[in-house]
Amino acid sequence: MSNAAFVTCDLLDDNPEKEIQVMTPSIDGKFFKSYGARKSFAGQVVTVKCFEDNSRVKELLATDGTGKVLVVDGGASMRCALMGDMIAESAVKNHWNGVVIYGCIRDVDAIAELDLGVHALAAIPQKSNRKGIGEVDLTLYFGGVSIHSGDYLYADNNGIVIAKEKLVDL
Repeated sequence: MSNAAFVTCDLLDDNPEKEIQVMTPSIDGKFFKSYGARKSFAGQVVTVKCFEDNSRVKELLATDGTGKVLVVDGGASMRCALMGDMIAESAVKNHWNGVVIYGCIRDVDAIAELDLGVHALAAIPQKSNRKGIGEVDLTLYFGGVSIHSGDYLYADNNGIVIAKEKLVDL
């Protein structure tokens, strides 16, 4: 597995003058968990906002994601998954570095074997409905941070940080 060469703690310590946001580890009593085989990952952010519909997630992860991380605002829904193993496999095939989902995923055992960074709030076996609903490249607000397409996300077992500029070579 390829992992990014950084530790989020060190990024913060080494860049006190940079604009870096730290995502709150607990959001309404829910904690982000690491599900993918990549325990640290980073990349330039692409945002998508969708609620209980993973159409845009599937579409985006089927495109070239070299050097990128998809950040999904699923409204913290605990009723269905916004990514499963087939969509995650597509992300790996298309060279995405990782996915952060403010919501649920499924097929966690299969995803744990994939060379992909995945942070999500929880797992649930229920899939989402696809109705083509969702918006791309919006500013997202969750976890005490604002996230824009074009920002840089760094995630490891210590947490998730968002920066306006690249802090390390990816």
